[in-house]
Order: sequence, then C-alpha cells, then structure tokens
Amino acid sequence: MASFNKVVLVGNVTRDPELRYIASGTAVTDIGLAVNDRRKTATGEWVEETTFVDVTLWGRTAEVAGEYVTKGSPLLIEGRLKLDTWEKDGKKNSKLRVVCERMQLLSGRGEGSKAPAGDAGSARAGKSRTPGRPTGGEEEYAPTPGYDAAEDAPASGGGDDDIPF
Repeated sequence: MASFNKVVLVGNVTRDPELRYIASGTAVTDIGLAVNDRRKTATGEWVEETTFVDVTLWGRTAEVAGEYVTKGSPLLIEGRLKLDTWEKDGKKNSKLRVVCERMQLLSGRGEGSKAPAGDAGSARAGKSRTPGRPTGGEEEYAPTPGYDAAEDAPASGGGDDDIPF
C-alpha cells in the first residue's frame, strides 16, 4: 500500500529557538508553532481556534532558525509527521510532532525576526543558500555531507557567456 506524509503549516513561533548540537555535531532545535483557524459555526458566529504544533529542525535549517527566528516570528514550515513514543513511570506516552524539511521566514524587518528583510529567506534541511562560503561568523561553512551544489544551480546550465547583454 502506498503512503504519503507531508505537512505544510503557516503560523507564529511560540518561543525562542534553543539551538543545540548532538554528539555527531549536527545542529537541532525545537520550536512551537501556533496555527490559527477561523471558521463560521452553524449559528453564523466566527470562532477562532489555535492549534499548537511542536516542530523539530535539523542541520542548517536549525542554525538559520537559531540565528533569525524569535518568539512571534511568522513561519511557513514544510515537513513530515513523526510519532514519538516513550515510557515513563510504567506509563506509555506518545506525541505527534513535525520534522521540518523546509522553512520559509515570512516576516520582514521588525516583525518578529532578528534579521533585516531578505537576509535569511528560506532554508532547506542540510542545504545552504551560499554553499562553500563563510557564514559570517568566525568558523568556515562546511557543506553538509551529501550536498550537491549542482542541485541548486540554474537549470540552463549555461555560464556568463550565455547572457545576451
């Protein structure tokens, strides 16, 4: 049987991201996202409902979130659902969360973002918008293993010689 697991959410961040690194050196952060829904009831009244979603970001996406995202920032998240299960005090627990595969910053300057408008844009898990360039900090950017720069290159494949001006 075929299956499909894709989630697209737009909402506001509920807490500042806390960037951490696991033993392998991979960046990870967890954020909360508040997604609002407004609908009309049978009586014609408008009702607002907020759903709170936990989102986990990995790699370069987590680093971008740690640098540019603050509480209240509007974000678009694309990812997949993952069910976490654990046992505590003999009781089985589970929680559904979203694992982010792509994040798009939706705020401009002064709208809940640490960055000037246009500085961060979007981030894909494991990919940088400027492969091979320094991140602006003291350490050099090292591409994620398995990163293929050709994947982000223009489809035409042509160089500057193809530009008609």
